[in-house]
Amino acid sequence: MTRSFAAALLRLALKLTLLAGGTAALADAPPDGQKAWDEAAKVAQSGPTDIKLLDKAVLKLPEGRVFIPNPQATKLLQAMGNPGEDPRLQGLVFPKGEEQGWFMTVRYEDSGHIKDDDAKEWNADDLLKSFKEGTEESNEERAKMGVPALEIIGWAEKPAYEASTHRLVWAMSSREKGSTDTDDQGVNYNTYLLGREGYFSMNLVTGLKDLPAHKPDGQAMLAALNFNEGQRYGDFNEKTDHLAEYGLAALVLGVGAKKLGLLAAAGLFFAKFAKLIILGGIGGLAAIGKLFGRKKQA
Repeated sequence: MTRSFAAALLRLALKLTLLAGGTAALADAPPDGQKAWDEAAKVAQSGPTDIKLLDKAVLKLPEGRVFIPNPQATKLLQAMGNPGEDPRLQGLVFPKGEEQGWFMTVRYEDSGHIKDDDAKEWNADDLLKSFKEGTEESNEERAKMGVPALEIIGWAEKPAYEASTHRLVWAMSSREKGSTDTDDQGVNYNTYLLGREGYFSMNLVTGLKDLPAHKPDGQAMLAALNFNEGQRYGDFNEKTDHLAEYGLAALVLGVGAKKLGLLAAAGLFFAKFAKLIILGGIGGLAAIGKLFGRKKQA
């Protein structure tokens, strides 16, 4: 990978910031930002290739996609404004074309085996109501952090679970509370693959208006991820394996974290694109922080 390609990836990330109403411009990048992207370019793997993830799964990275592993992936997020580290983060996926306008985070959550039988009974309207209530509660913590309150607009895509493949997809749109600017609405397109002992999450980050165009990219990446034999959902052994203390609905809502007392001060129920806090899982719900800067004043 070349330095010019690293610069192209950086321009893509900054472009996403601008699409979301953020402050970033190439000249505004952190001093170590270009260094982080240069280091990432040296270890980036281009598709088509197989990406081994924790000896648990394989991501068949297709042509036209690039995978950046840790620790370089963490440094990239930090260069874009993310404080701290997330031990669940396995890497980042970018399209090669900088005009694509999206990227994905890849995480593994050692949650225990998640029972999926509640997916047969859940009601999207009820889930939405709980999501809004949870967001209102999290706004109290956002206020303490000096972060603008959020409001949930609605489902960008209602939760859909495919029992035969144990894949879950959902997306929610949001904006700063009180805002009337539809261009300021952001979205995470959340995809999950359940396994024997936990799950992988692959969350596509883009602007809400661009979601219809990039949704197939997120679905294709999820389909390209598969657990190894012995680690698949059907390999669960109830006599020896740990069972998660929450079900599939809690994976969507974040209620599991609250019930278990794991909701950290910075932990939020929802991930907003412009001031992104990526929802990587329920077991701890550790927020990564604001990925992009605040909106620049005219």
